[in-house]
Amino acid sequence: MQRQHIVTFIGTRTVNVPTGTLLTEAAALAGQEITQPCGGQGRCGRCAVFIKTGQVRHRSTQRLTAADVAAGYALACQAVIESNISVVVPEQEKVERRLTTDLTAAEVTLPPGYEPAQSQTLQYLRLDLPPPNMDDQTDDWSRVQLALRHHTGQQVFNAPLAVLRKLGPALREGDWRITILLETETWDRPADLATVLDILPGHLPEDTPIWGAAIDIGTTTVTVWLVDLHTGQVVAQAAEYNGQIVRGEDVISRIIYAGKSDGGAELKTLVLETVNALLHTVCKRASTTPDRVFKVALAGNSTMMHLLLQIPAESIRLSPFITGMNHPPTLTAHEVGLDIVPHATVDCLPGVASYVGADISAGVLATELYTTEPVTLFMDVGTNGETVLGNQDWLVTCACSAGPAFEGAGVLHGMRATNGAIEEVWIHHTTYEPTCRVIGGKAPRGFCGSGLISLLAEMFLTGLLDKSGNIKLDLPTSRVRTGLHGPEYVVAWGDETATGEDIVITHVDIDNLLRAKAAIYAGYAVLAESVGVSLDMVEQVMIGGAFGQYINVEKAVQIGLLPDLPWEQFHFLGNTSVRGAYHALIDRDARRHLKAIADRMTYIELSADNRFYEAFTSALFLPHTDLSRFPTVQAEMV
Repeated sequence: MQRQHIVTFIGTRTVNVPTGTLLTEAAALAGQEITQPCGGQGRCGRCAVFIKTGQVRHRSTQRLTAADVAAGYALACQAVIESNISVVVPEQEKVERRLTTDLTAAEVTLPPGYEPAQSQTLQYLRLDLPPPNMDDQTDDWSRVQLALRHHTGQQVFNAPLAVLRKLGPALREGDWRITILLETETWDRPADLATVLDILPGHLPEDTPIWGAAIDIGTTTVTVWLVDLHTGQVVAQAAEYNGQIVRGEDVISRIIYAGKSDGGAELKTLVLETVNALLHTVCKRASTTPDRVFKVALAGNSTMMHLLLQIPAESIRLSPFITGMNHPPTLTAHEVGLDIVPHATVDCLPGVASYVGADISAGVLATELYTTEPVTLFMDVGTNGETVLGNQDWLVTCACSAGPAFEGAGVLHGMRATNGAIEEVWIHHTTYEPTCRVIGGKAPRGFCGSGLISLLAEMFLTGLLDKSGNIKLDLPTSRVRTGLHGPEYVVAWGDETATGEDIVITHVDIDNLLRAKAAIYAGYAVLAESVGVSLDMVEQVMIGGAFGQYINVEKAVQIGLLPDLPWEQFHFLGNTSVRGAYHALIDRDARRHLKAIADRMTYIELSADNRFYEAFTSALFLPHTDLSRFPTVQAEMV
């Protein structure tokens, strides 16, 4: 029998666990939250805790110094319990919304020429039925089907058991006058089969809303739009950070975590908690309730879709990188776990490949890239760096593993775009003194992605960095120095920060950022080369994703993240994934286009292409080894 040990989380509770239990597992039993942004791989160091009494066995001490370990610190995801211990868990990072919150979301306009009656697949039908008598003893369901055939011309109807149970009482309460909510089409249902989603007594008013939801499950952020399907209008919007972040900031970390014990079930629960909370929020804002939402269009990258549906995702990260499925069948809300009408239809939108998911298909639909004549580059600048190149005649796509450096992970003082994050930096070219803009106007706590791009560009152009990303230590400023992690530049002194510690960017941080930008650049450069298109032939660049909204084009070009093209060719479109899901929700033709888009896109696997490695290596410099690719930057360097 294994020995049992008492683990006390100071300030919360105590649990008994057997020898060999990880500290994070004990924390879960105790209800003590410990975030694991790297998925419990011991890479990020952000699950560090203080062992006040007792000892643990360290499987890894990466991100901890020898002094940290000697003082009693341990990585919770790598600490094995072999004795009674008491643990102090530091306050966990709280995720706050950015300055631009979901309460100030821009108005969403209907697609040009949109006609709800012709485009929608859900409609209310108001029926007057002859009551039964001794000469007409037709059963209630057959009587309703006969009336539906007369009104719609369709021949075959079905209904969930929950709706059939409402049928008899609704008919008699309404004195044989009822309102039927009918769905006439789904992705994979036969064209001649319609489904009765609801039956209500009496005739509802003509302007009664039919509620649906467009949902984007992003790796970082989940967004929900509540839509009145009767008019096609977006009535309420809400967004929140994906609850899965505490178990991994990137898709690979989450796939690894999902393979641990009950990790898959936990990740599903975390994202459903986020989605369902947002559904309640948007319904409250629209003065309705989730039990009146009858249809959902759902977008997300391939990993997010698999984790939501608890489909094993391990094959996504292993060669030859195959998904369980690119286009799930039509599901019900109950099957998925959405807190709306249990038999509501859930359309999971189609993806293309392991790292080009439904979020990108939806983005191509929303941007109308598939109908444009100009050669267009569509990018989602994020962890996976998904890219689509093409026009109305052809579409090619790829994804590169850029990593989460531009989202603050893998950077010593990196953080998400919350209050206290440095989002813009300017450096004086002779004194090397920085000026910063901080989200919320408060004392800084670290850098978010846009701040890191700005800082990198400024350091390069002012001579603090050479082309290889090395910090020049011989400059006449005390802000460059050698720290615990090698050469570093001090952006804010400790007496200026919210933490009391100097905020620095290190050589290791810069190396991670260069690798991320090089992967993104190499991805779209090789994509263009594979179809014989040079980047100067690209006529417009569309950038989707929430992070893209805050990128400074000039700074992104200066570090070689974006191609050196005229500024007017760049278009920042925000969350194109949820917008594409919205179009698919309200328009049957858009759903058909979306399926055709996914089928049309030719996927190029960069890991099997030697040109990607060569392009990546060449892009590991500021802005690039070949300066002729960045003429405007070259001019500034003279």
